[in-house]
Amino acid sequence: MSTTFDPAAIEAALGQYLDPNTRQTWAESRALRGVTVIPTGVQVTAELGYPSGGYETELRQALETHLAERGLSVAIELTLSSRIVAHAVQRGLTPLPGIANVVAVASGKGGVGKSTVAVNLALAWARQGARVGMLDADIYGPSQPIMLGLQGEKPGVRDGKQLIPPRAHGVAAMSIGFLVDVEQPMVWRGPMVTSALNQLLAETDWGELDYLVVDMPPGTGDIQLTLAQKVPVAGAVIVTTPQDIALADARKGLKMFEKVNVPVLGIVENMSVHVCSNCGHAEHIFGTGGGERMATQYGVELLGALPLDGRIREEVDGGRPTVVAAPDSARGEAYLALARRTAGELARRSRDRSGAFPKIIVEDT
Repeated sequence: MSTTFDPAAIEAALGQYLDPNTRQTWAESRALRGVTVIPTGVQVTAELGYPSGGYETELRQALETHLAERGLSVAIELTLSSRIVAHAVQRGLTPLPGIANVVAVASGKGGVGKSTVAVNLALAWARQGARVGMLDADIYGPSQPIMLGLQGEKPGVRDGKQLIPPRAHGVAAMSIGFLVDVEQPMVWRGPMVTSALNQLLAETDWGELDYLVVDMPPGTGDIQLTLAQKVPVAGAVIVTTPQDIALADARKGLKMFEKVNVPVLGIVENMSVHVCSNCGHAEHIFGTGGGERMATQYGVELLGALPLDGRIREEVDGGRPTVVAAPDSARGEAYLALARRTAGELARRSRDRSGAFPKIIVEDT
């Protein structure tokens, strides 16, 4: 690569770089913090609005390719950091203290792999450097204690009031599964479920979090609607499979969040393709392109397409989900890319301004 270049031209060209995770140029997102000439090329300093751990090499190569396509062949040394900020929630609600962003992971029906996506999303953000919590909101079928390898664990108690969440793989987790007999069915009506979830959310000492992932109950009934209305959510992720029946239910989930003014960050097409572990043959068992068509129809993003792989099931059943057990595998990289894409989509949304101005109270005198 050439060592003769114009730093101003490089800075201008980098401002035109389109971040695939936010769909914004660096000029729009103000990610570029500086360009400095060094003997081997240029030192580029950037600050992203989403977790960037482990992304340096891929991004540096993308930036060098971007410059080369504009006739600027130069070696880059990249200094990368992240700044995660709180984003706006539903009108009438305020973000939870200490929790920058609540992200709901939902599905229109059960059996599409929502909880597996949720736990790997949370673990991917933690691996990429974010402070992350996981709330298992599926009261009737809590699965996160098993998936996180925390089965049998109990939360601590502080001052007889606050629950201290167990931690696994860098993620703080809370679930009704920690508090009840795993063999005991939860025969609760809707108001009891809503009350229990509110308690788990409000009475847990989460500490300071960049993201709290909420693994929502499947479906779009009264419980799901009430939770979506009462929990201050910065964005929702809809999980589906390419199958027509699953897509029909996913549309209901998307419309539910729209009704309560929760922005849908995008759709995740799970079980998109099965690759035979013996011969490598790829087969679209549940159809193809359904998630992309739905995303186009409703004007939202297709955040990712994840494989149908028996090892993913084995990993969550063993308490070491894919992002922990096999982060460098193709399936692990798919979850890490999904996490960047989801956080990037949230980063481009409106920020929370509730604390920017003092509250003005007018009283009669």
